[in-house]
Amino acid sequence: MFEAIAAWYEALPPTSFFNFHFLPKYGIYFVQGVEYTILLAVVSVLLAVVPALLLALMRLSRNGLVRGLSGAYISVIRSTPLLVQLSIIFFGVFHVIRIPSIKLFGFVDLSYFIPGVVALALNSSAYVAEIFRAGILAVDSGQMEAARSLGLSQWQGMKLVVLPQAVKNILPALANEVVTMVKESSICMVLGMQDLMWGAKTAASSSFITIGPYVLAAVIYFAINFPAGKAIEIIERRMRRGDQR
Repeated sequence: MFEAIAAWYEALPPTSFFNFHFLPKYGIYFVQGVEYTILLAVVSVLLAVVPALLLALMRLSRNGLVRGLSGAYISVIRSTPLLVQLSIIFFGVFHVIRIPSIKLFGFVDLSYFIPGVVALALNSSAYVAEIFRAGILAVDSGQMEAARSLGLSQWQGMKLVVLPQAVKNILPALANEVVTMVKESSICMVLGMQDLMWGAKTAASSSFITIGPYVLAAVIYFAINFPAGKAIEIIERRMRRGDQR
């Protein structure tokens, strides 16, 4: 029986969904690709937090100009493709600002990684800004009124009273943004960044096994994102139970 299965596996054509003969030679690309993808996603979202908070506060400003600038940035970012933004950052901004080709961990090239992180962070900041804004608006307006009645300024009330409560509201959504970024970071492959999709494409083009590498990439993305999504749902339910008490 095992011999028959082995013979069937050896005879699989290059277009088979189950042909993983490329793994012994190209498996390292997938391991490094996972590390690169997760690093790219996490760093991008973390870097997006500060500009996103600034954009959210600008959106809530009483100054029409400040509010308009923030809204314009968010509208432009959310209405243009990530690939276009990535190309402008990579070929435009970082054509002028040269990044030295220094490698971290042996395979993370900073001359590619930094432009990718900047582009993803700028894109993510527009979405995270709306998450922050929704979280701030979800805090009862009486909290700010109470803070002002205690002698705190508008900014002190926002920093010490409203934002700590808003952070609790936005944590699940922020974690979801990391999961989303794991998937969206695959676009960086087109510029030669050695993420998971780059590993799949390299294995497919070098081994002439056309489907298997992409099936494996899909399985790995699922193995990362599905458990992470379920964990976020559990955390969110527990946080809601805490609020009900």
